Amino acid sequence: KLTVVIYWYILSVILLLGLKNRRSGSFPPGPTAIPIIGNMLSLDRSRTHESLTQLAETYGNVYSLRTGQTWMVVVNSFKVVREALVTHGESVSDRPDLPLQDEIAHGKGVISSNGHLWKQQRRFALSTLRLFGFGKKSLEPFITDEFTHCANIFRSYKGKPLPPHLILNNVVSNIICSLVFGHRFEYGDKNFKNLIKLFDQSLQIEASVWAELYNSFPLLMKHVPGPHQTVKKIWNEVKDFVRNELKEHRKNWDPSDPRDYIDCYLREIQANSGQVDSTFDEENLVICVMDLFVAGSETTSTTLRWAFLYMAKYPEIQEKVQAEIDRVVGQSRPLTMDDRVNLPYTDAVLHEIQRFGNIVPLSLPHVTNKAIQLEGYNIPKGIMIIPNLTSALFDKNEWETPCTFNPGHFLDNEGKFRKRAAFIPFSAGKRLCLGENLARMELFLFFTSFMQHFTFSMPAGVKPDMSFRFGVTLAPKPYEICAIPR
Repeated sequence: KLTVVIYWYILSVILLLGLKNRRSGSFPPGPTAIPIIGNMLSLDRSRTHESLTQLAETYGNVYSLRTGQTWMVVVNSFKVVREALVTHGESVSDRPDLPLQDEIAHGKGVISSNGHLWKQQRRFALSTLRLFGFGKKSLEPFITDEFTHCANIFRSYKGKPLPPHLILNNVVSNIICSLVFGHRFEYGDKNFKNLIKLFDQSLQIEASVWAELYNSFPLLMKHVPGPHQTVKKIWNEVKDFVRNELKEHRKNWDPSDPRDYIDCYLREIQANSGQVDSTFDEENLVICVMDLFVAGSETTSTTLRWAFLYMAKYPEIQEKVQAEIDRVVGQSRPLTMDDRVNLPYTDAVLHEIQRFGNIVPLSLPHVTNKAIQLEGYNIPKGIMIIPNLTSALFDKNEWETPCTFNPGHFLDNEGKFRKRAAFIPFSAGKRLCLGENLARMELFLFFTSFMQHFTFSMPAGVKPDMSFRFGVTLAPKPYEICAIPR
């Protein structure tokens, strides 16, 4: 009898959950969800962005999925992504409450925060970083100087295969480090190299099924061993690293003469002490620095790693880029952002690398703070929104040859560079990437400098491996490449 009672109890719970989680007629359709776990088994986690794009072929450009008890709506195609993020920008400007992210950031920083805190921190970050050259011409010498350090490392290999991953991460990270910490890190710094490796590991785990399980069943997963526990340890190590930098800053901090973002933030804490609406405190400083560090390094370095592979795979494109740079700039002086307008083919190739590389395939999740309508469907308040940037960057209605690497996408009939509305690798709307201007400058100056001084090719007998490793970012698998000085 007890067995029968337990059986009927479990069955009743499953039926009640099924009724509770039914889609209403006006809610976006989607694949059938399994009780309790939802659609967790509907996706191939090694290529989630492709799985989501394929589901759109069956259920349309606006469809729904459920993970645990949480509903999410996936928006596909450039038209619908723009409608969601721009037309309904204010209504989807918040980030969802994700337990794993809350464990790390506690609702602070400039990426996962919301409301007044997010607006105040984002405004301060942008204004302060601009003060130190963020997105301005005054930053160009720092970038070209960092390239010189990197070029010396590359030349030391004398054309033999080299692993570019950690070197490029260090190169790009040093730019944001100069703005935030006031100094760069040597490429041989073991602690910094370890930090870079930790970032890479964390961004993979945070887009895995382990993170999804934690976000769906936090009370249970807190006590279950797995990679999700590693993520928390990683970010605690990063926080310790930032706190150590903060400790060093305090030793000779002069509020009247700020050297970097941290100094300015310490001054802001002091100036806003006692104000009720102030969000400036030391814990928020630590999280903001973490956010700026990741946002200001990972995507750009990943793009450059893809760039090397595409140039090795398409040597004829690499030759045309180098010929244009040689003709317009030569090899005797560093490139500047002013050269960009005179390098349309090079600019087109760089944009196509970003489009085809698809670095942040699903952007970051949003959540509705009020009910909206998309494509005739009603989406209530509190529903997670997944902007499928992949579907925009490969939209058949926007690109002539979406599945082919084709710099011509960004050239007009006269060979001049042309902008494309569907080119949104930095997302769109209120949550547009904070570091977009810096990333654009870094990508242009680093890419063109590499093309000016090196020719990239695969080691003898090795073909470029264009397969990816899925995570928050879409990164190439580890590889070695030959950088032959020109």
